[in-house]
Amino acid sequence: MELNAANKPLPEPTDASQAYWDAAGHGRLRLQRCAGCGTFRHYPQLVCAACHSLAVAWVDAAGTGTVHSWTIAYHPFHPAFRDDLPYVLATIDLPEGVRLMGRFPLEQANQLRLGLPVRIAMVRNDAGVPLPIFSLA
Repeated sequence: MELNAANKPLPEPTDASQAYWDAAGHGRLRLQRCAGCGTFRHYPQLVCAACHSLAVAWVDAAGTGTVHSWTIAYHPFHPAFRDDLPYVLATIDLPEGVRLMGRFPLEQANQLRLGLPVRIAMVRNDAGVPLPIFSLA
């Protein structure tokens, strides 16, 4: 799946998310886990919503999940995405208890169903930014 990034808004890592992007750059999905209570969280945050701890650990995710929902985009939310249309954006339930959004291959969209097992990979777009891509498990 080609991820064209010409003129598209790109993620901007923060202090809270830098470890996520560093791992993604090495092809790994890493998640924050509260070092106080063990709760996973995504998107990366400075404070645990469960116990308010500032202590955090980063752990490798399983790299699998199941389809929670999806949509096929026919209208660009930003003009730079016009050439990508149509595309599938899926929300995936991870076994760690959080959700992740990313692209799913359009040519496999007719196979999508709730609970469908998927694999997660980090694929670099043409700007070199690693983004999550899902495929059938």
